Amino acid sequence: MADPIRPTFHGFETVPLRDYAERAYLDYSMYVVLDRALPFVGDGLKPVQRRIVYAMSELGLDAGAKPKKSARTIGDVIGKFHPHGDSAAYEALVLMAQPFSYRYPLVDGQGNFGSPDDPKSFAAMRYTESRLTRFSELLLSELGQGTVDWAPNFDGTLEEPSWLPARLPQVLLNGTTGIAVGMATDIPPHNLREVAAACIRLIDEPDCTVKDVCEHVKGPDFPTEAEIITPKAELRALYETGNGSIRARAVYRREANDIVITALPHQVSPSKIQEQIAQQMRAKKLPMVEDIRDESDHRDPCRIVLVLRSNRVDAEELMGHLFATTDLEKSFRANFNVIGLDGRPQLKDLKTLLSEWITFRTNTVQRRLQHRLDKVEKRLHLLEGLRIAYLNLDEVIRIVRTEDEPKAKLIARFALSEVQAEYILETKLRQLARLEEMKIRGEMDALEEERARINVTLKSRAKLLSLVKSEIKDDADKYGDKRRSPLIEREAAAALSEADLVPSEPTTVVLSAKGWVRAGKGHDVDAAGLSYREGDSLLMAARGKTNQQAVFFDSEGRAYSTVAHSLPSARGHGEPLTGRFTPPAGARFDAVAVADDAAKIVVATSHGYGFVAPFESLVSRNKNGKQVVSLTDGARILAPGIAADTARDRIVVATTAGHLLMFSVAELPELDKGKGNKLIEIPKKALEKGEELCAGIAVIPEGGEVVVYAGSRHMTLKWSDLVGYGGARAQRGGVLPRGFQRVERIEAGSRA
Repeated sequence: MADPIRPTFHGFETVPLRDYAERAYLDYSMYVVLDRALPFVGDGLKPVQRRIVYAMSELGLDAGAKPKKSARTIGDVIGKFHPHGDSAAYEALVLMAQPFSYRYPLVDGQGNFGSPDDPKSFAAMRYTESRLTRFSELLLSELGQGTVDWAPNFDGTLEEPSWLPARLPQVLLNGTTGIAVGMATDIPPHNLREVAAACIRLIDEPDCTVKDVCEHVKGPDFPTEAEIITPKAELRALYETGNGSIRARAVYRREANDIVITALPHQVSPSKIQEQIAQQMRAKKLPMVEDIRDESDHRDPCRIVLVLRSNRVDAEELMGHLFATTDLEKSFRANFNVIGLDGRPQLKDLKTLLSEWITFRTNTVQRRLQHRLDKVEKRLHLLEGLRIAYLNLDEVIRIVRTEDEPKAKLIARFALSEVQAEYILETKLRQLARLEEMKIRGEMDALEEERARINVTLKSRAKLLSLVKSEIKDDADKYGDKRRSPLIEREAAAALSEADLVPSEPTTVVLSAKGWVRAGKGHDVDAAGLSYREGDSLLMAARGKTNQQAVFFDSEGRAYSTVAHSLPSARGHGEPLTGRFTPPAGARFDAVAVADDAAKIVVATSHGYGFVAPFESLVSRNKNGKQVVSLTDGARILAPGIAADTARDRIVVATTAGHLLMFSVAELPELDKGKGNKLIEIPKKALEKGEELCAGIAVIPEGGEVVVYAGSRHMTLKWSDLVGYGGARAQRGGVLPRGFQRVERIEAGSRA
């Protein structure tokens, strides 16, 4: 019978691509989460940080040692424990050495380790030296006391600690940031004394709430003195959920005519702040600031000076604007996502996080005590054997000298263990002196006392927690310091409007017949006497203030706006409006108005129609403008009027044929856009032929006056004269005196 056909194996396995990709990505994501990006709740460190600290301790680089080149440390780290890039490992070391990045630095760096201006400007590792700080003792002091599990390194030639036996919750003290696959962590730094007090409270009252814990941990404590302005309620919500945000604001003071910024939010670059403020100054958005200087030095690490143009500048208002528009106020995300004692990542609230760390610390202390107890009992066992040898010294010497197998004979003769017999045989002759015997008896007494004390502690949960609590308190007293970031609730900062940022000064906007615009200082500008380009002349002038919007109307009824202070000076010919705006092809600019947003504007056309419009409805940020006035064929927009009181002000309307009518502004509708209502009666045929049009309007208060222009002649009509032309809207009105049957325009005069 023939052999059955057997499949051949070619040294590889066939797997569906979908299954392979799914498994590979899952393995990668778990590796990133557990072994790279997220900290362990016990020691608060990521693997690379833990390996750096451990490698430095193995090199003997404690706080009292002479520092070594950072390249030596990084070489050990990547060669023995962390098989990744040297630049990434060195950057992690630098971060732990920067006092402006870490609240409690773990590494003491010598050389250029960066600056707050540019944290990544540190020198290469071949130039810098480093060693551990005294604070790192909180991570390493109990490492060799049986407190941690050890695991083989990446190639199995060495062992490394799976975690470090932190004596305080490092995860909160220095905080951390990390981005894993599908999750991230952002834990801000906190004050050591506050966190220690919260741990003690939790040990005493395990059932207390997050609110109770927040009586001690009032908020984050960054390495800078910038204010934390997040309200208490928001901070409490952050600690209750483990997720939220924190706002920090720079600190400043007024010195004479200057504003001096003395502290910036965490990780904010002074040079970036200067650039942000200078950019606004170049854009003429900070006219009250004359100059900005950086006077920071060793004595004043942060001193940014804003030189004001006047001592009348409101510093609080200005700084409120800068807080809203620059990084002088910054928000930080908080996300308490850590790897718990069960080895799983989880978002934890403050109480859960600290309670879990207390469990970690209690287990660590228990392991330390058990390790010490084992050593004490082992030493006592050896000393007990040695004591028996002293009591029977002559017999022991005889056995050693005469027996071929002295070890076995000693075990049989004195009921010793093998370890005790070996220890007796290794004892040197000089230790057999009487004095040494007394030392051993004293050592045994001390060890017996220590064993009893440790046993009492290990058998009592209350005594174990009491020991943990006392050690936390001692460490807090030794390493703690005052809070740096003050907690001060502030109102939300608001940016100043463009109008608020511009000084309010009188200005006259001049519009030429060919659409060129300029602005002169003051209200006494002789617009007609200005020089114009050849073939051009004055069309209209409007008075207002530099911080107000100027609205321009084109022949299609569209409105365009810009801030008056941005217009070119009246010393030259100005600039064409077509350079700022994009009107329809063939359109011309016919009118201009300058006013506050709250003002009411009377818009009228040459065909005798008009309406009242809120000035803010005419303002458009679009270069194409906005459609406001519906014009009849052949009509154009007249110079608008400003109504201060629509209930009492009057509108005076004049036609080119010399008819004049005065009526109340209240008779006109208020519209955002449209054609409006009829202002004055003009015969239809005369209007169609262009024989009679509306020459202009003037808005005056009660008791005011108007000036009527006809050719080279003009006439001022006082209130007593205007009363005779009063009537209702849309009437024909009265006829002006002889010589004013060809009216060109009218203007509002001064109050009578």
